[in-house]
Amino acid sequence: MKKKLHLRYAKYSFLLLLFVACQSQPTSYQPLPSEVGPLGEKAMISTAHPLATKIGVDILKNGGNAFDAALGIKFALAVVYPRAGNIGGGGFAVYRMNDGTTGALDFRETAPEASSRDMYLDEEGNVIDDLSIVGHKSAAVPGSVDGILRLHEKHGTKPLRELIQPAINLAYFGFTITQNQAEELNEKRDAFAEVNGPDFFLVKDQPWRAGDTLKFTELASTLTQIRDRGREGFYGGIVADQIAKEMQRGGGLITEDDLKNYTSKWRAPVSGSYRGHTVISMPPPSSGGVALLQLLQGAELYNIKEMGHNTAETIHLKTELERRVYADRATHLGDPDFYEVPVDMLLDPDYNKERFSSISLKKKTDSQDIKEGSVENVESVETTHFSIIDPMGNAVSITTTLNSFFGSKVYVRGAGFFLNNIMDDFSIKPGVPNQFGLVGGEANAIEPGKRMLSSMTPTIVEKDGELKLVLGTPGGSTIITSVFQAIMNVVDHGMGMQDAVNATRVHSQWLPDRILIEERPLDPRVVRKLEKLGHKIEPREAMGRMNCILVRQDGTLEGGPDYTRGDSYAEGF
Repeated sequence: MKKKLHLRYAKYSFLLLLFVACQSQPTSYQPLPSEVGPLGEKAMISTAHPLATKIGVDILKNGGNAFDAALGIKFALAVVYPRAGNIGGGGFAVYRMNDGTTGALDFRETAPEASSRDMYLDEEGNVIDDLSIVGHKSAAVPGSVDGILRLHEKHGTKPLRELIQPAINLAYFGFTITQNQAEELNEKRDAFAEVNGPDFFLVKDQPWRAGDTLKFTELASTLTQIRDRGREGFYGGIVADQIAKEMQRGGGLITEDDLKNYTSKWRAPVSGSYRGHTVISMPPPSSGGVALLQLLQGAELYNIKEMGHNTAETIHLKTELERRVYADRATHLGDPDFYEVPVDMLLDPDYNKERFSSISLKKKTDSQDIKEGSVENVESVETTHFSIIDPMGNAVSITTTLNSFFGSKVYVRGAGFFLNNIMDDFSIKPGVPNQFGLVGGEANAIEPGKRMLSSMTPTIVEKDGELKLVLGTPGGSTIITSVFQAIMNVVDHGMGMQDAVNATRVHSQWLPDRILIEERPLDPRVVRKLEKLGHKIEPREAMGRMNCILVRQDGTLEGGPDYTRGDSYAEGF
C-alpha cells in the first residue's frame, strides 16, 4: 500500500504544483517525506527486480562473494527483466576489493566486421529513419555473457552450475509479472509483431496483466548451454548458429566469426576527488566516468550545501555545468582503442576551472554559445544497474543495456532473448543526434570492431580509504546526471541512501537547450525563478531507476532501490 501511495503522489504532484505556481495564493508545496532504505549488517544487494535480488542474497548467504552474486543476478535479470537485463547486450563493471584494490571491465558491444561508417545513410547522405534503432541491422555484437563470465573467472569462487541454475529454473517454470512489466509488454505489442511476426509468443489477443505467468523456455536452453559450456555455450555452438541465422533472416550483420572473436577488456578506472571523497568510475568508451568527474570538479568550486537542495540556484548551476560537460562529451569522447581520447585534459582541474569560468549565477548560457549543434528530441531508454556489497567487504557496480526497451525488438528464434540496438549509440552521421538527443563526432564514428560511446556510469565512492557508496542507474543520457545528483545528495546535503534516490531529479545536456524536471515534488517557486533566468522547463515522468548502497557512519549498509520509479528491490543481512 505504501508503494502505491508513493507512485500516485509522484504521478500527480508535478502537474498540481505547476497549477499552484500559476495562482496568486500561497503554495501548498510539501517535500517528499524522509525514508530510510533497507538495512544490513554485513551485506546488501539492490537490483531492478525482487527475484534477482533474492537470488543474489541467497548466493551470498551460501558463502559466495560479490562476483558470484553478480553472475547469478545477471542471468536472473535476463529472465525476469528482459527489456534490459538481457544477455543480448553489453555493459560495464567497476569493482573494489576489500583490500582497496579497484578495477573495471569493459564488455561493451562492438560493431560487426561488415559494418561501415555510412551504413545508416541513403545515397544522398541523409539518415534513414529508424534503421539504427529497430530491426536486425541495429544490433551490435553482444558482450554481456563474455563480460560476466570473465569477471567471475577472475574473482568468483562458486561453480557456474550452482550460480546459473536459479535463472534456468525461472526461465523454464516461469514467474509472475508485475504491473510495470504488464504495461511494458502491452506497450511494445505492435513493435514485437512488426519485427518478429504476429504469432510471436509475447503478442497476445488479450492484454498482459499483473500476476500473469511468463516463461522463456528457449532462454532456459541457452542458459543451460552457458552453464555447461561456459563462454562457448553462447559464442559458439548452437546459440551462435541461432544468432547468425536470425541475422540472415532479417538482413543483420553479426556473423559467427564476430561472436567468436568478441572479447571483453580490462581497463583502469578513472578516479578523482570530491570534498574529501575518492570517486572511482568507468573510463572510455563510457563517457560516464569522465563526465561525472568533470561535473564534480565544477560543483566543488561552489558551496552546494549553502545553496540548498533543488533550489533554483543549485539547479541553475548544475545545468550550466552539464551543458559544458556534454558539449565536451560530443567533441572528445569515443573508443580509446580507435581514437586518442584526451582523458588527462578533460580531468585537468585547470582545464575545468577555465571551462566553467564563463558560468553566471545571474543568467543562463545559451547552448549555442558553448558549442554549435542541433538536436530535435530526447527519447526514453532502457538499461539496468545493480549494486552489491558482500560480507567480506567487496563491492561491485554493474550497468548493462540493450539500449532501448527490448533493444532492437529482434528476438533470436530458438535462443530466447532480444538483441540490442546499440549501433545507434555511434555517431551514425557526425553532428546528428541519436535517439537520446546525444550528439557525437569523429571520435564516435562507426568502424568495424569498435565500441560505441556510452553514458553508463557504474561508480564507487570511498571516504578516508574506506568504502562509502556503490551507485549506478539506467536512463540513457540522464545516467550521468542522476549519479552526479545522488553523490551531491549524500555528500553535500547529508541525505541517507533512500532519500538520495527518492529525491526529485533534473537534467540538462547541452542540447536540447532545456531543463528536464521529473513529475515529482518540487517547490513551484523554483520553476518560476529558473524561467526568469532564461531556462526552458519541460516535465518528465521519471528519470533513471537507481540501485545504490551507502555505508553509514555506524558501518551498517543502507540500500537505495528506486522502488517509486520501478520494481527495484534491495535486501541485506
